[in-house]
Amino acid sequence: MAREVPVRSAAYYSREGEGVRCRLCPNSCLLMSGQAGLCRVRECRDGELVTRSYGNVSSIALDPIEKKPLYHFYPGSTILSLGSFGCNLRCRYCQNWQISQRVEEAHILTPQSAAEIAQGYQKERCIGVAFTYNEPTIWYEFIWDAAEHIKAAGMVSVLVTNGYMSPKPWRELLARIDAVNVDIKGWRGEFYGKMCGGMLQPVLDNVETAGDLCHIELTYLLIPGHNDDDDSIRGFVRWVREQLGRNTPVHFSRYFPNYNLDIDPTPISTMERARLLAQEWLDFVYLGNVNIAGAADTYCAKCRSLLIQRSTVYNPRIIADSGRCPACGEEVPWIFQ
Repeated sequence: MAREVPVRSAAYYSREGEGVRCRLCPNSCLLMSGQAGLCRVRECRDGELVTRSYGNVSSIALDPIEKKPLYHFYPGSTILSLGSFGCNLRCRYCQNWQISQRVEEAHILTPQSAAEIAQGYQKERCIGVAFTYNEPTIWYEFIWDAAEHIKAAGMVSVLVTNGYMSPKPWRELLARIDAVNVDIKGWRGEFYGKMCGGMLQPVLDNVETAGDLCHIELTYLLIPGHNDDDDSIRGFVRWVREQLGRNTPVHFSRYFPNYNLDIDPTPISTMERARLLAQEWLDFVYLGNVNIAGAADTYCAKCRSLLIQRSTVYNPRIIADSGRCPACGEEVPWIFQ
């Protein structure tokens, strides 16, 4: 049975006249008493900023780490996935709009219980907790507290995020996070404005910061006629190579009609073309939401021998279990248990 969501003081805001300005993300919402931000969960009450989502869980599941997707971070393990409600973007094609575009009272977890639930799944190779499904940025205070308990339990914390956060809270939170997958919506600023209600540059800046602080992988959803042109794909992968390195895993994901964007799914030919373009710059390029042999497999960057076969993400076959390519001895660029 749902319980009342605890209201907690929120971090990162300043008082402006009779209202407050939230400083957590680039939206910088100015709120008067009783008003909530674009995220729907951070609200002005009596001249203070509060969060109405602390511990409010919409979704909980034990997932393969590969579903995040994280292919180079403890491959073959599982992770407890938690989500809440709300988002600080308004993507017209949102794949999780049922929870990202609304807020309701659901089931309440304490930060300590999040770690305890994950510990209970250790026999199923659970390595920690992933904050995912909706945008974890707006769950900031809960994640901050939960990550401390997760670390104390000897487990890891993961963010699956749009990366749309202000620089200071982003950097400070990453000190408690072990891995992130950042969803790059597109390569043009106008795409972010028109399709997502946000800006591109803050995301790129945050990705570069994360590359210095934790393990990072990137996802790019290819939407026909909007962000799938060759120039966008080349610009994106060139930036990844220059700012993060050619070993950075990139996941191109196939679009299917959802929420407020009803166009045909991404052609398979577009997915394959994107992979070929990206492989000119990057060593590890994957395709998601497709049924293509080898699209999710990992190959040695030096000799192209098969290192991990993912015919199913639920049971990947790890060939390079020694941390080196069995064919040529090249060290594999991922994190093992």
